[in-house]
Amino acid sequence: MADNSLVGDRIRLIRKSQKRTIQEVADTCQLSKSMISKIENNKTMPSVATLVKIATALGTTISSILEQDNSRNTIFTKKKMSLDKLVKTEKGYHIYPFASEFQGKKMQPFLFVARKSEVIAHQLTHEGEEFIYVIEGAMKMQVGDTEYLLTAGDSLYFNALQKHGILPTTEEVRYLDIFL
Repeated sequence: MADNSLVGDRIRLIRKSQKRTIQEVADTCQLSKSMISKIENNKTMPSVATLVKIATALGTTISSILEQDNSRNTIFTKKKMSLDKLVKTEKGYHIYPFASEFQGKKMQPFLFVARKSEVIAHQLTHEGEEFIYVIEGAMKMQVGDTEYLLTAGDSLYFNALQKHGILPTTEEVRYLDIFL
């Protein structure tokens, strides 16, 4: 995602091409009209869960919203590039969507960096499945009624319709999160 402003622009373009109002999309997503407007006007970068809700409401995929116009079949990302382009979401996470240039992909991998002092405690649900792999640090992961303590090298795969959320237990946790 070379330019974060493209996310809001793509959402607005898809919505308008469907001749839908902001209110219709907001109602479908169970979000406020104001929030959808802020996203479309690039005043906030929504959480991944919010992007999933918007994509579902628009009948598209999160990948379509995040993808750039140029399509490639193989994407190579240098470590420094992904760390330099982290974007902070409204819930306090910093994210980097890998392979955003790959058109039509079936999964969306993200690098998440969550800092104890910045993450806003919350739980969410969304369509699909999710896979988390902790790279560095530790976090509590609530999935349904079960709480897991994940440290570097641990992973979790779950149905994302279950309520879930994370809280860093170290100052910073870095993890790979893949949405299907």
